[in-house]
Amino acid sequence: MIVPVILCGGSGTRLWPLARAGLPKPLLSLTADNSLLQETLLRLEGLVPEPAPPVVVCNEAHRFLVASQLRALGIARPRLVLEPEGRSTAPAVSLGALVAAEQWGPEVLLLVLPADHVISRPDAFVAAIEAGLPAARQGHLVAFGVRPTRPETGYGYVATAPGPSAGVLRIAEFIEKPDEAAARRYLAAGTFLWNSGMFLFRADAWQRELLRHAPDMAAAISPGLLSRDGDDVMVDAQAFAACRSGSIDRAVMEKTDRGVVVPLDAGWEDAGSYAALREIGPRDPAGNALRGDVLSIDSRDCYVRSRGRLVGVIGLDGCVVVETADAVLVAPLERSQEVGRLVEELEARGRAESREGREVMKPWGSYDSLARGTGFQVKRLTVLPGGQLSLQMHQRRAEHWVVVAGSARVTCDDDVRDLRPGDHAYIPAGARHRIENAGSAVLHIIEVQVGDYLGEDDIVRFEDRYGRAGRTD
Repeated sequence: MIVPVILCGGSGTRLWPLARAGLPKPLLSLTADNSLLQETLLRLEGLVPEPAPPVVVCNEAHRFLVASQLRALGIARPRLVLEPEGRSTAPAVSLGALVAAEQWGPEVLLLVLPADHVISRPDAFVAAIEAGLPAARQGHLVAFGVRPTRPETGYGYVATAPGPSAGVLRIAEFIEKPDEAAARRYLAAGTFLWNSGMFLFRADAWQRELLRHAPDMAAAISPGLLSRDGDDVMVDAQAFAACRSGSIDRAVMEKTDRGVVVPLDAGWEDAGSYAALREIGPRDPAGNALRGDVLSIDSRDCYVRSRGRLVGVIGLDGCVVVETADAVLVAPLERSQEVGRLVEELEARGRAESREGREVMKPWGSYDSLARGTGFQVKRLTVLPGGQLSLQMHQRRAEHWVVVAGSARVTCDDDVRDLRPGDHAYIPAGARHRIENAGSAVLHIIEVQVGDYLGEDDIVRFEDRYGRAGRTD
């Protein structure tokens, strides 16, 4: 049995303003109609033996967004492991190993996959996994190393030596991100691979090597941390905070003598920066990757993306330009790894743009802030079929709702009404109210708020199907 353990905890600050803390990189559709998370799961089709339902390790704040994307794929009974905070990949894998071993036994095979990779040839990816199965079943920790196609300085490398069997090499050394001269030597040597961050091993083999090389981490990640909320697995926040952060490589793979690597040539890219995204997908004859409503004149080797408005560029060379509803990024493409510094500065200044875009995702759908001024705010609410806002109250604002598409069931104190396009409802301050999508189509409502304070924390929740009763987030 193979259990995919999907690591979906990264925020992707280097892809701001597309990625935000409230909508992290794995949940974005960057290279296809599906999100990176969904593509990660879809590329496992054809794997023999057929994998079990996935264990997805994600931040608790993204629980319902992740669940919604898995439902859209028709995945039956996935296990979500909800981290209260990120502690890097080694603790995340250990949590996934505990959950998988509990259900399928300690010798179950774990296929560890970050949820933010792009692979253009999934058949070659599946073949590499199958090549690594015998070694993993024998207790080896199998890494997948990508055959480099350029002198990349943004990835770690694996130095290889002849291995125990055909298609499986011995790991001689893990190497941190090199400078360009070293990267060119590694490319010319032919014995170095990019460290993909993907692994295959038995749950008990991982736990054994973790105990051997990072005993404090192994002791901190114990079954006592876990509790159940339906099919989802909750992690005790206080106990988990005592576990130190650490990557799979640093905690185990750089130290173990049980590590091997399978070369992978499957069109792999880590969608971790705009420079990497430019390498993925179509480019025009001048080397530009243009996405959305973009017009380019006399520009070359650029990544330009529009999420809504027309973006025009003239005479740019090797630049990134990304437009969203509330922010625009412009930078040299060679410095795209530094976008995280900009996010840090936004956070230091208390700017909400570091955390959320104009459209804010919610368990029931989303809202988009269309306009705001003194004493008023206008939003577009998008409520998915079956979605229901909490039964709530605002102390300092009134709301006026107009249904523009779909059908809504609206509660205002003791009054419950079904509204159709063109119908409206007024919700005075202090009234208990709720919206529910009563139909099979997406519901769109224009909401006009009026009051002396319009902050999102002016909310009292009485009932909530998503477990937020009493909270203001």
